[in-house]
Amino acid sequence: MRVNPVFAPTVSVFDVMPMTESLKGGNGYFIFRFGAQITLVLGVLGLALAVVAVYRLVSYTAVQRTQEIGIRMALGAGQIDILKMVLRQGLRVVGIGVTLGFSASFAGTRAIANFFMGTSPADPLNYLSVGVLLTGVALLACRIPARRDTRVDPLIALRYA
Repeated sequence: MRVNPVFAPTVSVFDVMPMTESLKGGNGYFIFRFGAQITLVLGVLGLALAVVAVYRLVSYTAVQRTQEIGIRMALGAGQIDILKMVLRQGLRVVGIGVTLGFSASFAGTRAIANFFMGTSPADPLNYLSVGVLLTGVALLACRIPARRDTRVDPLIALRYA
């Protein structure tokens, strides 16, 4: 049992340590740091899932539209036109997803506003940075199937129509 030496001058002081050392243990900031690390891992996993989902969706849609892309190329559409068409289609899906996600997160942050430390639930910088990051990653995920579709041979695509 620890006793305050001011009130008991005859009791010896033991286990002296700086406050930063004291806060490193289980009673200190460890639980907050651990929670932040778990949140970071879950956020990265969520981002990876979003990238894979966008890539698979755009890739699947592009495969389904192989004949259409072949016909467009046979009628004179260039590679840039096909690239823009597939990217526009993928970014449309991403735009809808980001808009719905922002709406849900803006409504959800009101319920957990007491848990935010150092930022407000409606911080525009957070929303802007997440939107730019997700849109950039989704653009890269859309680019792979779009580049693959620009190499479709119109004769082969029309043969399987």
